[in-house]
Parts: sequence; structure tokens; C-alpha cells
Amino acid sequence: MLSISLDALQIMDAIDRRGSFSAAGKELFRVPSTISYTVSKLEDELGVQLFERMGPKVSLTPAGQELLTEGRYLLKAASDLESRVRRVASGWETELTICMDAMFSGAALQDDIAAFYQVADQTRLRIGQEVLSGAWEALLDRRADLLIGAAGAGPSGGGYSAEPIGKLPFVFVVAPTHPLARVTRRIGKAELHEHRAIAIADSARHMPVRTVGLLFGQDTLTVADMHTKYQLHLAGLGFGFLPEPYARSAIQRGLLVEKKVEEAKPVETFYMAWRTGEKGAALKWWIERMRSGKLFERLADWMAAMPKD
Repeated sequence: MLSISLDALQIMDAIDRRGSFSAAGKELFRVPSTISYTVSKLEDELGVQLFERMGPKVSLTPAGQELLTEGRYLLKAASDLESRVRRVASGWETELTICMDAMFSGAALQDDIAAFYQVADQTRLRIGQEVLSGAWEALLDRRADLLIGAAGAGPSGGGYSAEPIGKLPFVFVVAPTHPLARVTRRIGKAELHEHRAIAIADSARHMPVRTVGLLFGQDTLTVADMHTKYQLHLAGLGFGFLPEPYARSAIQRGLLVEKKVEEAKPVETFYMAWRTGEKGAALKWWIERMRSGKLFERLADWMAAMPKD
């Protein structure tokens, strides 16, 4: 009989993430004594120490780290198996994860979400955000079931189906106080290289990251989201491209100045994508919903209307 159970691995995972037995117990809705007993029993049966105890705080030993690293693959495989079994039985997924590029807001889907719950109130929805290649990676790594508004064409190698849902223009902007705001001609690369660019970090963990509009050796201020990038543009701390709907109001109010550059950012195509062969009823509902509605126009309108200052 195996000493290592999925329950024990789940407890180890919670302890490692939360940092203590008590915090893990709260997450798993178990008393700390049950958590402690499970770990001690596993250590006894394996004949190794899995955690270093430092008062209420604990940390994995090298042996514990090795066990948990491999054990997390087993936990994920078990979770995937459960999901597949439930899908076969009911046709509706127990959970559907939608991933959007971080420049868009999940709140723009509120009408779609309300309509979905009218027909599938037993399927939990999870809406996340990634940046650039990070969205495609989330789909291929099975951290997302459907991409909405993924930037650019997907990676080579297949494994997914994708459909373009819209295009979005970008504008090059600086604050009125920025030195480039005084330039009246089309701005070239040499002049841009003298100033700092503001960029959003690609959230990909394993795939090659994508950079947009940066020059080799460029001084770059990298941030995690579009709102932060926008605010730093307003503060005059750098230059860069913003989605035209996102920058429109600030340009009209004189908070940002649009400039012409020799190498403008091309109009970006955005996609809806899902893994090939997936046939869940919830995924099918969302794909058909996205095809039938003016989804991208709503995403762009929400982007233009959302408060940013």
C-alpha cells in the first residue's frame, strides 16, 4: 500500500503556500491537529523529515521540496481526471476559466455572464488576465479554457483553434511636459532612444516573451498592467503606445499628446481561442455567444469609458 496519498499531497501543498499548519488548516477547513497528524504520519512512513519546524512557521526540507514538486503534477493530473469524468457525465464543465488580455476588463462581459448563468448556474466561472504571450501560454498549459481578446497570432505548434474577433489601433503618446511633446516633426528611432519607454511585462512563464515598440538597449520602465502604464504616461515618466480607445479621453483633455513616429505600431488583431478537441457545453456556449455578439466593440467601448484618472 502506498504511503503517499493525494490528501497528504494536498495538505503539503497548502502548508507550503500558506507557511504554517494553522493557515493550511483554515484553507482546507481542517483543524491544525489533523494537518499536523497527517504530516507526521507521512514522515514516519517515509522515514524522512518533510518540514523544518520554526515555531508556528514551517518550511520544506530538500526531501519535502522534491516530494511536493513531483506531487503537484499528480494533484493536477487528478484534478484534470475529475474534470474529464464530470464532463463526460453531464456535458457541462464544473468550472470554465476565461482568460483575457490585461488591457481589457472582465466587467465588459457582465451581460454575457448574466446570460450564461441563466442556462448554466452549476458551472463556476473564473475570469483571469494575462499579458501578450502569457494568455496563449495559459491556454496551452490548461490554466485557461477560452481566450477572449488575446493579442496577436498564437504560437506555432497547434493544439488550439483561434478566430480573429477584432482589430485595435494604437497611438504614440507622451505627457505635455515630456521633452518629446515639443517635437513637431515625425520622431525617429535615434531621438526615441534618448528617452525612457514605458512597457507592460509579458506574463508568459515559459514561452518566449514578446516585446512591443522597444529599441535595442532602450531605457525601459516595465510595469504589470495597462492602468499603471497609463498613469506613468500622464506623469511624464516615459513614452510609448497606448490603445487608442484607452488614450482617447486623455488626448481630448490635453492630458496626453499624440505624436507621429517613423515606426508606428501596426493595428493589432485580437483573437478568441480554445484548445482543439474540447467539447464541453459551457465552452461551446461561450464560443457561440462570442461569435453572435459584437464582443470586440463592447470591449473597446468599455476601455474608452472606464475611469482611469
